[in-house]
Amino acid sequence: MARWDGTETAAGPAGDPGTADGEARWFRVLLHAGFFLLLGSSLTRFLMRHTGDGIAPWVVALSAALAALYVAEPAIGDERRHRHLWLGACAAVWVALVLLAPSFAWCSIPLFYLGLRHLRPPAAAVLVGLLTVVSVTAQLRLAGRFEFDVLLAPPAVAAICVAVFVRMDEQTRRQRELIADLVRTRRELAATERREGTLAERQRLSMEIHDSLAQGLSSQRMLLQAADRTWRSDPDAAHRHVRAAGEIAERNLTEARRFVHDLAPADLAGGGGLDEALRALARRESTAGLAVRCHIEGVPPRRVPDRVQSALLRIAQGALANVREHAAARTAALTLTYLDDQVVLDVADDGRGFDPAAVRAGGGVRGHGLPAIRTRTDQLGGTLTVESAPGEGTVLSAAVPLPAV
Repeated sequence: MARWDGTETAAGPAGDPGTADGEARWFRVLLHAGFFLLLGSSLTRFLMRHTGDGIAPWVVALSAALAALYVAEPAIGDERRHRHLWLGACAAVWVALVLLAPSFAWCSIPLFYLGLRHLRPPAAAVLVGLLTVVSVTAQLRLAGRFEFDVLLAPPAVAAICVAVFVRMDEQTRRQRELIADLVRTRRELAATERREGTLAERQRLSMEIHDSLAQGLSSQRMLLQAADRTWRSDPDAAHRHVRAAGEIAERNLTEARRFVHDLAPADLAGGGGLDEALRALARRESTAGLAVRCHIEGVPPRRVPDRVQSALLRIAQGALANVREHAAARTAALTLTYLDDQVVLDVADDGRGFDPAAVRAGGGVRGHGLPAIRTRTDQLGGTLTVESAPGEGTVLSAAVPLPAV
């Protein structure tokens, strides 16, 4: 369809412009009702006053033809040539009617809308001007004398009709653009959320691998290296190192299978809960050079979500990995404390310590380490506190809020 600004829009149902706005619908309903009301009242007036005239059959026939043409609008299709021919036929029948019975001049108002709707602005202006001239001429002929109100009323009505149409067309265009912008923004937001979700999942997987498989492989390497150094001087110790490496490999295999299944920590899969998982972790991490203790304080005030249990276990694993690889500590302690509204995990060691500010600046501990622990804590809406100094050991505390009942 041609728009008043000269652009083309796709035709919608019943030949309407490509819009389903409520205002446009009720306006078209009123317009169609007004057309048939004007056509019927004009025909009734003519028949009541000119029953004996010989032109009556022609007026009735032309009225029926105009009504049929008006109703046939949805069938004209979207081709411009067909629309122009149909609109020209409507205008020609109406002109003939007005020449025979000037009272049909008021039917020009709906025709104004049809012209503005189906023609480009220059052609629409010509049609509106032609219909207005015919209406003025017919009314002056009907009055039998020159009257200013008859001369000015049809142009005023035409101007009002054009202004109303242009205003509604502009509102429809703005609504269409707004809807298009909203749809485009929604699609862009969905694409951004998908990208962010993908990146978050990649980060989560990297932390899962770092806190389980990578740490296990690192422990195996250290044990095998120790076994290689003592293979000749202390075969029994070397065998113990190899057996310990084999146990770690078995746990890593369990972790790998758990990744494939649902990415839950293997220590939690047995149903023992976070308390038992931390105790098992402390037993595994205890070696001849490092003693790891586990303390559980308090009772959970409510069920701890699986997501929180999994994250706290991973935090403990990551913290102990840092102790084992970097702290040169002799003892470490895991302390899990249940409070009314949160659960707190403390990991303390008596190692060499470090400067937390240097770690935040990018130096110090290598790998994921503390950044991964901090990310996990932030994802749970918790807080992470690290207290350490060179030569004074380290205390890491992760406090995670519990959901309200």
